[in-house]
Amino acid sequence: MEIFDSHLHIIDKRYPLIENQGFMPNPFTSKDYLQIVKDINVRGGAVVSGSFQGFDQSYLIDTLKILGDQFVGVTQLPHNVPDEYIIELDKYGVKAIRFNVNRGGSEDISRLDYFARRVYELVNWHTELYINSNTLPEITTIIEKLPAVSIDHLGLSRHGLPNLLYLVDKGVMVKATGFGRVDFDVAKAIKKIHSINPDALMFGTDLPSTRAKWPFRFSDIKLIKDALDEEAAKKVFYKNALQWYLSK
Repeated sequence: MEIFDSHLHIIDKRYPLIENQGFMPNPFTSKDYLQIVKDINVRGGAVVSGSFQGFDQSYLIDTLKILGDQFVGVTQLPHNVPDEYIIELDKYGVKAIRFNVNRGGSEDISRLDYFARRVYELVNWHTELYINSNTLPEITTIIEKLPAVSIDHLGLSRHGLPNLLYLVDKGVMVKATGFGRVDFDVAKAIKKIHSINPDALMFGTDLPSTRAKWPFRFSDIKLIKDALDEEAAKKVFYKNALQWYLSK
């Protein structure tokens, strides 16, 4: 089955890294990534900037050149970055901005409404949130009015799952990633999200799974296949993310 890996990190020590909450990641290069996924038919993916990369774009531009045009970038930027720089990053293959509410290292969430609309209107980028779904009610009225938003790692929280499901019904996308980060039955959550909107879920490896209780396992793929029928699984593994990142 074809896979578009909607969430992966590349950690290259040649480029700036920032200690985050006392954590400094180990290297994980494009070569390391390709070696791990060589047997699972990855056709493309989204390279996501982590908290430890801050606003650095140099590693991301280099990574996208290495991985090729079926891979896109999800970056972190300050809200006052010039339009010209956003347009330049778009040409390199960056397709989204990320607000890392859970770990920091990104623009503050108070800038969400302004910045999400700005990048969407300028270059058709969407906005990705790494956030515990427990806290979604604080910004739900903003999120549901934005043109294009996704939420990482199934929202992380069992208690916040109803908040996530509400936004799925409003058109928000959800990454089926980071199963070692959540505190609930992943298969049940995937079935529920799919029942609300079959176009919402996007699989990703979350490699190298920094700070997760356990890293990505190939059994994560089987879990999704077992939870959904074949056509639904094809959407989760490939079609939904391909449409989300590369349709424009």
